[in-house]
Amino acid sequence: MRNTDFIKELIQFKAQARFIDKPAAEALIEGIFRFLFSREEAEWQEAAALARQTELQQELCRLLSKTATDLETAALQSETFFEALPGIYRQLLKDAEAILNFDPAAQNLAEIIISYPGFYATAIYRLSHQLAQQQVPLLPRLFTEYAHGRTGIDIHPSAVIGESFAIDHGTGIVVGETARIGSNVKLYQSVTLGALNVAKSYAAFKRHPTIEDDVVIYAGATILGGDTIIGRGSIIGGNVWITHSIPSNSVVYHKSEIHIKDRNPFPEPLNFII
Repeated sequence: MRNTDFIKELIQFKAQARFIDKPAAEALIEGIFRFLFSREEAEWQEAAALARQTELQQELCRLLSKTATDLETAALQSETFFEALPGIYRQLLKDAEAILNFDPAAQNLAEIIISYPGFYATAIYRLSHQLAQQQVPLLPRLFTEYAHGRTGIDIHPSAVIGESFAIDHGTGIVVGETARIGSNVKLYQSVTLGALNVAKSYAAFKRHPTIEDDVVIYAGATILGGDTIIGRGSIIGGNVWITHSIPSNSVVYHKSEIHIKDRNPFPEPLNFII
């Protein structure tokens, strides 16, 4: 039996939602990343590189046309993005250099660009952030969620991150929408820059913390709240939980305690239920 009413409803919903082709969006952001950093494409002649850039710009325009009010607006948004690309590229080189300077295991910039998930997530974030600044809907989030799926690093495209940003290991990092991160900041794995209140009514407010320049945040630290500021030059130790501001040049850490067990450390038998 043909459910024509359902089909009409489905078509109407898709038209109103203005869906973007997700695989095409993922292919585009991969193409832009390779355009900037692939060794093969870097060896092209200038004319070929310009032609490739034009192809990418046209593909971006095609995707933007799904959510823009008209094709002219989509073309302008795409042009604005590619005009910003040289500056984004130079920012990313500074990010790669910051990782090289921080990480004793890093041998050279090529290793970081090709193999480091933290650099990849940062690159996709910076490209997406440009579109978010241009007030482009949906597509920036598709890009960063693609990077999230590949790396385990979740950076909202509307977060603001300064120069020379370094992520080490990276898996499990979360940077919320209204987070503000200064320059020369380093994050280790499983760091959360999150919100204290996730109610929908707080959507228009700053919900995520501010991290000032030259801060290092070690693995597993959780920092919450839009009024929370981590002062310049501070070191945040692993697994700490912070919901209030920290003065500049502070060191925050948990004190480890060691207890030596005796011959019978447990007065009662331990029962495990699985």
